[in-house]
Amino acid sequence: MRILMISDVYFPRVNGVSTSIQTFRSEFEKQGHEVCLIAPEYPHGQKADPGIIRIRSRGVAFDPEDRMMFYKDIIRLLPELQNRGFDLVHVHTPFVAHYAGIRLAKVLGLPCAITYHTLFEEYLYHYIPFLPRNLLRMLARRLSTRQCNQADGVVAPSTVIVDLLQNYGVNQHIEIIPTGIHCHKFEQGDGMGFRARHGIAADRKMLLNVSRVAFEKNMGVLLEMLDRVRNQVPEVCMVIAGEGPAKKHYMKQAAELGLNDHITFVGYLDRDSELINCYHSADLFVFSSRTETQGLVLLEAMAAGTPVVSIAAMGTRDILNGCDGARITDGSVDDFAAKVITVLKDEAALRDLGVHARAYAQRWDSTALANRMLAFYGEIISPPAEQVTA
Repeated sequence: MRILMISDVYFPRVNGVSTSIQTFRSEFEKQGHEVCLIAPEYPHGQKADPGIIRIRSRGVAFDPEDRMMFYKDIIRLLPELQNRGFDLVHVHTPFVAHYAGIRLAKVLGLPCAITYHTLFEEYLYHYIPFLPRNLLRMLARRLSTRQCNQADGVVAPSTVIVDLLQNYGVNQHIEIIPTGIHCHKFEQGDGMGFRARHGIAADRKMLLNVSRVAFEKNMGVLLEMLDRVRNQVPEVCMVIAGEGPAKKHYMKQAAELGLNDHITFVGYLDRDSELINCYHSADLFVFSSRTETQGLVLLEAMAAGTPVVSIAAMGTRDILNGCDGARITDGSVDDFAAKVITVLKDEAALRDLGVHARAYAQRWDSTALANRMLAFYGEIISPPAEQVTA
């Protein structure tokens, strides 16, 4: 199969969409399928990859990490793409990539799939604060509905997203296909080495959050929780791995709470080395986002044997419900802190949770989920006769 993917984001831009695309690409290619990705050109940190067509891009207002591709540069690729025999187009993001992807699919005569990675109704108001939140939510819902109905099939990473899209008015078939993880990649790591490099004592209790440092991630709750936990576990510290537009805000909040000796912002870490070491360095992974469509970092932490305390909201419910390697909090600062303290103070429970976490992560094998995506592609390319008739 020849698959043409298009996205407004990809590495070196670190987020869940980039990770999802990379995971599926690698699994498809291992099985002999060809994947071509159209993605923005970034000014720094970009690695050469023959499977990626990089498009000229410009900066995005209110979000300096992201880039906006030039639509006309994508459309100019049509003569080249027509000769490559693609079977379908897969669109991953709703900005320039969506409209260019729909156009490419139409001109090339190909079916088009969309993955709904991001819950935009809980996202836009952080970046366009001068417009009313209710107006932005309404516009995001209308945009999502229109875009999904333009596709031949929609992929959602969790059951709650299916329910939301159907309530919006999406009438296309929606398939639930989460992104899997390469569990073996996270099995071994140098946690002690990571601690030494960042001045964290080997016996100090360490919490970890890996996330884009953005307002929609609800990270203020983690800082308030840490403030409560240190009263019961004075040696506790927390590492936040990631970058984002809210970093200065959260650093200021941490300072105001007197947490400077208890928190370290380490920025983005290399996913193939230092991030894995970071997961292995932690006693407990903590997560506070209420707007995730899936929450891959929870699975990555568990694959490394690091247990989780997290809110189970939106897409993270599918991961956390029935998981023996995690403790679910209602999201209040008091409950979050109480659950973290209970686990940190019980070494046997901590070890037991870690064992269960590692075993649970195996259920989210990337190869099995890639096969589900390939089967979905097959349905779009050759739909059942009754579907064609309808």
